[in-house]
Amino acid sequence: MNRLPVEDRVRILSALVEGNSIRATSRMIGVDKKTVLRLLADVGDACDRYQHETMRNLSCARVQLDEIWSFCHAKERNLPRKLRGDDKAGDMWTWTTIDADTKLIIAWHLGKRTRWDAQYFVRNLSRRITSYVQISTDGLGAYKDAIRRYFMHRADYGTEVKVFGFDDENEPDRKYSPLVVKEVQRTRVHGAPDPRHISTAYVERSNLTMRMSMRRFTRLTNAFSKKAENLQRALALHFMYYNFARTHQTLKTTPAIAHGITDRVWTLRDIANLPDLMRGEAAA
Repeated sequence: MNRLPVEDRVRILSALVEGNSIRATSRMIGVDKKTVLRLLADVGDACDRYQHETMRNLSCARVQLDEIWSFCHAKERNLPRKLRGDDKAGDMWTWTTIDADTKLIIAWHLGKRTRWDAQYFVRNLSRRITSYVQISTDGLGAYKDAIRRYFMHRADYGTEVKVFGFDDENEPDRKYSPLVVKEVQRTRVHGAPDPRHISTAYVERSNLTMRMSMRRFTRLTNAFSKKAENLQRALALHFMYYNFARTHQTLKTTPAIAHGITDRVWTLRDIANLPDLMRGEAAA
């Protein structure tokens, strides 16, 4: 049981979900870095288990799937020889699914960007959605066989592929200029997906929220996860806060309420107390 006063737990979690690093949170709250990590482990594991048990028997009309890059320990090209091939080090990919209507993050998976990970992720998703659904992804080929295998005849599936480039190809200084979308290609893969709803816009916007809300995902900085276990916990905390406690600006409520999973907006105090709640249920 975490012996920190609940007010300190809430302050630490508030700093973490707003994108602060472990060290910055430690300095802001005035606690040791190990205290922050222990709280993240305790609450993150509870959030992971709670959502794993709660996100079931869901009815969805349209879902969007995508992957977002990060890394653990070091980038793949900089890994020491002894860690090469380690599934928990180097380049890591977080596979996510969002309900296009309620903006609920239904499932996620932290791993590599392989065919096995695609199969694992889609199988997990198929066990959580009970309705006939339209699925949209990017052009990653591993999705095709996985969706056909695990959703079979209860899904329509299409892909959206964006072609990027520069407005002015002759512009001399483009090092930090963002690419622009030059073309969008939407393709029916199987079933009869509605072309108007073949899109990955919502899940890509959710990925941006992840980068802004978790310091571990910030690009071009020295912020990264040293251990995959802590990255998994940070993801669980982020999605718990996003789904249950953070009011969505478009919905004017939380995704969990919009989807009918809960009838109230959770607070950070609720999330801080979740480990005790989960332990109490396990003991009962």
